[in-house]
Amino acid sequence: MTHSRLATFTVNGTLKYGAVTDDGIVDLSARYGGDYPTLREAIAHGALHRLADAAANQPADFALDAITWQPPIPAPEKIICIGVNYPDRNAEYKDGQDAPKYPSMFMRTPRSFVGHETPLVRPRVSRQLDYEGEVVLVIGKAGRHIAEGDALDHIAALTLCNEGTIRDWVRHAKFNVTQGKNFESTGSLGPWIVPYSDESQIADIRLTTHVNGELRQDDRTSRLMFGFRYLLSYISTFTTLVPGDVIVTGTPTGAGARFDPPRYLVPGDVIEIKADGIGTLRNGVVDEH
Repeated sequence: MTHSRLATFTVNGTLKYGAVTDDGIVDLSARYGGDYPTLREAIAHGALHRLADAAANQPADFALDAITWQPPIPAPEKIICIGVNYPDRNAEYKDGQDAPKYPSMFMRTPRSFVGHETPLVRPRVSRQLDYEGEVVLVIGKAGRHIAEGDALDHIAALTLCNEGTIRDWVRHAKFNVTQGKNFESTGSLGPWIVPYSDESQIADIRLTTHVNGELRQDDRTSRLMFGFRYLLSYISTFTTLVPGDVIVTGTPTGAGARFDPPRYLVPGDVIEIKADGIGTLRNGVVDEH
């Protein structure tokens, strides 16, 4: 089954969105920008499937090498990231603690992310840039105190994240990781969003991360400690989820920090995050100017 792929991109500095096809990208913003200025408004109006249908059998307006990929959701109200959420990740900490009762989470800024095929930036203050491949839920319907049984109705789409982390900076403080998670252009989102249809699409996604072709992370969403229904219910207890919110759901074991010695990213590396039914998010690495 081929899923529709809707992307945000720039051409000559102009922000656009469209449908990715085998031969390029169909510019949907040229046709529907009056109704939906960005994919965020399209999501809020429940229009993703309409857009995907409208692009079917249309010729591409741009070749893929003529565009610059952007994170799919422009200016999301919230980017909420889940910490330790695969069973082997809990064991990685070697602190003897049982699986946590509640999920760990933190917020990231939109500015900390780049799009597909744009290099991550290793900051000048640290050599400890690390990768974390993750499956992402994009919220389509607002909700507060969402029941677990209703939670999946609030998902609009799926995408991928390389939740790049500056390891020494996540340890600066006693109780928080915010600094090391929000360096500019250290993570990526994309390459596109895939409209959500039903639970079978997310129940058992295989998620992998390769660095320079070497498999580093490999797990399945069926093994999450805190599943998608629970996460949306739990998060909506303290905040209203709104269309375009981005929920980054956790990374498998195998990040660079866990090797002995650690294997941090260096300029020239290529990281590929891949998930069944979503696609492959690819980024290089450069040093901060």
